Amino acid sequence: MKVLIAIPNDDFEPSEVAVTWKVLKEAGHTVSFTTPDGNRGHADDLMLTGQGLDVWGAIPILKAVKLVGGVLRADRAARDAYAELERDPAFLAPVGYDKLEADAYDALVLPGGHRTRGMRPYLESPRLAAGVAEFFDAGKPVAAICHGVVVAARARSKITGRSVLYGRKTTSLTWRQERLAWTINRIVRFWDPNYYRTYVESTGEPPGYRSVEAEVTRALEQPQDYRDVPLDAPDYGRKTDGQHRDTPADARPAFVVRDGNYVSARWPGDVNTFAKTFVEVLAEQKAEPLTVPVPQA
Repeated sequence: MKVLIAIPNDDFEPSEVAVTWKVLKEAGHTVSFTTPDGNRGHADDLMLTGQGLDVWGAIPILKAVKLVGGVLRADRAARDAYAELERDPAFLAPVGYDKLEADAYDALVLPGGHRTRGMRPYLESPRLAAGVAEFFDAGKPVAAICHGVVVAARARSKITGRSVLYGRKTTSLTWRQERLAWTINRIVRFWDPNYYRTYVESTGEPPGYRSVEAEVTRALEQPQDYRDVPLDAPDYGRKTDGQHRDTPADARPAFVVRDGNYVSARWPGDVNTFAKTFVEVLAEQKAEPLTVPVPQA
């Protein structure tokens, strides 16, 4: 199947893009990319190297020493996948958002990232949002992770006039995760305190109002449709401590939500399970005829 991955020109999360790309390719799918202007994308360098995420990260020589950075950056498998991705012809020659045609693809992936500098052109693109809505309205499989869920939440269905996530179950980067990363960052990266917050609350807004979880929840039919790890879930600690990440052989740390042919996940620590779940959706889609949703009154 032909799968499109939408990314910004800069600062996308390397694990969420590269690992998903690799899993899809290994499953036999053709993967293409779209960026705001048709030029190749670049991952958030801090998430790749880990340099600059420690309290001494602004000091040229010392920044190579990684403590917090060594924990938060992409793991070895993701960094290796990203190195492979940078040699992929499709990645190096994406289509621009303005030339995006949903009819040319069978499925869509919306990865995340958090750095304001690069992510806002992705999160705020009317053309990308329109394209995302076309995928949902056509009943095509869509997978979104982390801030990618915001792109879906902002996309308006031409059928219903509501968010394409209205009536669906979803997760995303949770406020608990976002707040923890933000709190740590304000200590260790004090010269750039909002590095982990793409949007920060204005005066008078309650804490977390501009968080990913809050915005996504506002787009849903009911707050209960937003899903987080249940307290009684097996391996609850692994799924929520921010230290454990899933691997191809270990899904215990992951939390992925599937609602029909829509798949969502929280952060890079879910990405292997997220990608494998989407591969399962695509396999089912290939085996069954596509059903276009019927507009609801």
